[in-house]
Amino acid sequence: MSESNHAFAQALVKSLVGERGHIPMARALPDLTLELAGHTVEGIPYTIYQLVMHMGYWQDFMLAHLEGNKPHSPASVQESWPAESAPADESQLQEAIAHLLQGVEKAVAIAQTARLDETLAHFPGETKGGLLRNIASHNSYHLGEIVLLRRLQGAWPPPGGGYPA
Repeated sequence: MSESNHAFAQALVKSLVGERGHIPMARALPDLTLELAGHTVEGIPYTIYQLVMHMGYWQDFMLAHLEGNKPHSPASVQESWPAESAPADESQLQEAIAHLLQGVEKAVAIAQTARLDETLAHFPGETKGGLLRNIASHNSYHLGEIVLLRRLQGAWPPPGGGYPA
């Protein structure tokens, strides 16, 4: 791995897990309850649960490309949002969170080992590094929304602390 590839990989890893710019995703999600995840806030078009599912959808889509696959492209962005505002039960919520966090771990592993300037077979004009950056920025954007929704519900910071508090 070249020195510049290594430096970019380390920056990507920090962005993927959430360092300096925002709380690590792994600290902002695990304590979610059914009530908190499915709570609707007036004027907000989605719940925390829907955000987690949406993040997982696009993360899976981009990871499939990074692994050399050609995932089904949605006909509309609406396909990436679940119709259900809340999980059916606690296990469904925990599975969604675990799946999202496992995807982050997979993205980190790719960032640490891939040639980041390598183009993708089924994503013309995109590189592995570019798509990893997209995962990081998409997750960061929506994690900010999750934190805001938690604040609006009086559920921030999480038990382990959060910044900003």
